[in-house]
Amino acid sequence: MAVAKPGVIALFDVDGTLTAPRKVANSEMLGFMQELRKVVTVGVVGGSDLIKISEQLGSTVTHDYDYVFSENGLVAHKQGKLIGTESLKTFLGDEKLKEFINFTLHYIADLDIPIKRGTFIEFRSGMLNVSPIGRNCSQEERDEFEKYDKVQNIRPKMVSVLREKFAHLNLTFSIGGQISFDVFPQGWDKTYCLRYLDGFNEIHFFGDKLTRVGTTMKSMNLNGLLATQLPVLKTLSSSVNLCS
Repeated sequence: MAVAKPGVIALFDVDGTLTAPRKVANSEMLGFMQELRKVVTVGVVGGSDLIKISEQLGSTVTHDYDYVFSENGLVAHKQGKLIGTESLKTFLGDEKLKEFINFTLHYIADLDIPIKRGTFIEFRSGMLNVSPIGRNCSQEERDEFEKYDKVQNIRPKMVSVLREKFAHLNLTFSIGGQISFDVFPQGWDKTYCLRYLDGFNEIHFFGDKLTRVGTTMKSMNLNGLLATQLPVLKTLSSSVNLCS
C-alpha cells in the first residue's frame, strides 16, 4: 500500500493500547488504524501468540497491517507473509526447558492461593507464559486474582525465586496483564522486532507501559525512534497528532 509518508512507521502495542488487556478492539479503533495506513506504514506488536492477537484485532490481522509482530516479534509477518521466527526450544534445548518447567510446576503446586484453574504454563514459539492461577480462569476470576496479587505479590515473589534459581539461563521475566508473566531469553522483548525495521527513518512506538521497553528502545540510539506512553483507547487523537 502506497503511503503519504514513506519511511515512517507507527508501531502499536496491543494489550493496554489498542485494546483493554485480552479484549477485542472496537470498530472505531480498527477503522482509525486503516485510515492511518494511508498516511504511514502501520505495525502492531504484542507479547501474545498470533492466535490471541487475531482474536483481538481480527482473523485477517496479518493482512490488515503492514507488520504484525506476535510474541514480541519472535514471530514476524510483513504484508501477510511470515518473514521470521525464533524458537525458545532451539535456543535453550529440551533439557533446560524441562528443568525450568518441572520446577515451576512444583512451585505452583505448593502455592497456597484462593483458587487454581488450568494451563499454568503456556508454551509459545519464543517464550513461556506462566500463570499461578491458570489461564483457563474466567474474567471474573482474573479480576479477583489481580486484586489479590497486588496485595500478596504472588507473581513478584515467584519471579524472584525463578530468577535466582535459573540465573545461569540468562532469562528475562516480564510481569504483565492480570494473571501471568512471560519468560524469555534476554533481548527477546519488544525491542526484538526492531531488527525488521531498519529501512525506516522514523519509528513511532505507542504503548501504555514504556518503563522497560521504551527505555530500552531509546538506549539503542535509534535517532528516528519516538516512544509515546498512551492509556488504553486514547491512542486515536495522539496518533493523529504525531503521525499526521
